[in-house]
Parts: sequence; C-alpha cells; structure tokens
Amino acid sequence: MENNGPLNEALAATSAAVERVLDPILALPDGPERRVVEAMRYSVFSGGKRLRPFLVLASAELFGVDRTQALRVAAAVECVHCYSLIHDDLPAMDDDDLRRGKPTVHKAFDEATAILAGDALMTVAFEILASDETHSDPYVRLELVRELAKASGHHGMVGGQMIDLSANELELDEGAVHRLQQMKTGALIAFSAEAGAVMGHAGKSARASLQGYARDLGLAFQIADDLLDVEGTPEEVGKATGKDADAGKATLVGLMGVERARKQAEILSDQAIEHLMQFDDKASLLRAVAHFVINRSV
Repeated sequence: MENNGPLNEALAATSAAVERVLDPILALPDGPERRVVEAMRYSVFSGGKRLRPFLVLASAELFGVDRTQALRVAAAVECVHCYSLIHDDLPAMDDDDLRRGKPTVHKAFDEATAILAGDALMTVAFEILASDETHSDPYVRLELVRELAKASGHHGMVGGQMIDLSANELELDEGAVHRLQQMKTGALIAFSAEAGAVMGHAGKSARASLQGYARDLGLAFQIADDLLDVEGTPEEVGKATGKDADAGKATLVGLMGVERARKQAEILSDQAIEHLMQFDDKASLLRAVAHFVINRSV
C-alpha cells in the first residue's frame, strides 16, 4: 500500500490505547481464579492488528464522539474478537497450535482454561458496553449491546463458525461462501464500523454508507486472509497455513482461483471506498484501511 505511514501510526496508537483501557479491567486477582485472568491477558495482550478497534475509533471521529468513550467500545470489540480466536483455536474447532506467532491459549494453559478465558472475555465486553462510562445515553448503550450481541451470536460470528465447521461436508457455491464470510468475519467488522455512528446519533444515510463500507471491507479482508493461507508461510503469518485446503473447506480462493480472488478483493476494496464519499477527507484513514486489508502480509 502506498504511503501507509499515517495508517500504521494510527493502528499502533489504537493498539496502545486499547491496551491501556483493558489493563485495569483485566487486573489480576489474588484468588485461584487468577489463572483464567492470566489466560485472558495472554490472549488480549499478544499483539495483533487491532483492526476492529481501529474501525470503531475511526467511525467515532466522523461524528465527533468522545474518544474516551469510543475507546471503551473499541476495547469491548477486541474482547469479543479475542474470545473468538481462543475458541476457534481449540482442538474441537480449528485445532491450531500457533496464534500471532505464539502458542495458542489452550497450548499455553490448557483446554478448560482456554474455554473459560473465552467465555469471560465475551462477558467482559458486554459489561464494558453497559457501563455509564461508555455513553451517557442508556438507549445508545442498549443499542450497542444489542448490535454486538447480534454480530457475535448465531446471526453472525458464531453462526458463521458453525457453517465453517461443516463446510467440508457441504457443497458451498460462491454465494454460500459469501454468506459464511459475512457472518463469521464480516458481522463483527460491520459492528465496529457502525459503532461510531451509533454513539454519535448519526442519521440513516451515514449509517447506510458505513454498513456498505463494512460489508465490502469484510469480504475483501476474508479473501486476503484466504490468500495468505494459500500463499503465506507459518513464519510470515504467525499461524499454520494451508489448513483450509487440507480440510477440504470451500473458500472463494478455492472456488475462483488465486488471481480471480485477488482481483475480486481489489474490486471489493474499491467499492468499500466508494461508500465513504459523503464523508470527504474525514474518512481518509478508513479509505486507507480498505487498501491495507488486501495488501497486508500478516
């Protein structure tokens, strides 16, 4: 991606800010429950792009939302994302030993602790959203809770994961794979991009634009992820590669071929950017993200 310095700086700043919010929330207790919090912290503070929290903050800036409040929503989203990664890596799911170049939580601790750490991170997310500190308007807090629940539950991420687990037994065409990816990956990205509009009491037009942006961004992101699984190495990506093909799972890369899939990701990235026209230069970092997701190497 050209001139990605400002975006890289913004992503790094987001990561540091989100960690400052979560550090006291995930303070280590003295009792025997300490182990599960250690596992939660191991997952949350292990790096990562923090793309979803960044989308929360970038969308919040469009509507003049208080940054401290936006950071709390960003932190809640990251908790849900990390919970999903912990559970996805379990032997009963994707059975991965590496995540972000480190042993997965069930390897670093044990399977039972990993399950509980994921469960706890999910509940922490909703505790954060329900707090008065997150927004003064209780109706905004309620909408944030409702929309994150939909994005992360059986209508979204969990439902998509269920389809993904069954994908090697199903005959999935491109439309079915699109739906899978919209649920598993796209739903949480969509919530993140629209959260700022919710907090800022934005109108229908602005929210529709961000929904369109997030829809295309999420699909482009997943295609890029599938390309990394095909073309990357475990050292580059920080996790095992080639697993989708080995498991016989249908992906857009598998259905389209590498070059057509790469072109489709570029088209989706351009479409995502077109949805941001009404925000002019205020959405420059969101536009940069649309380029970043299809050109990343990790």
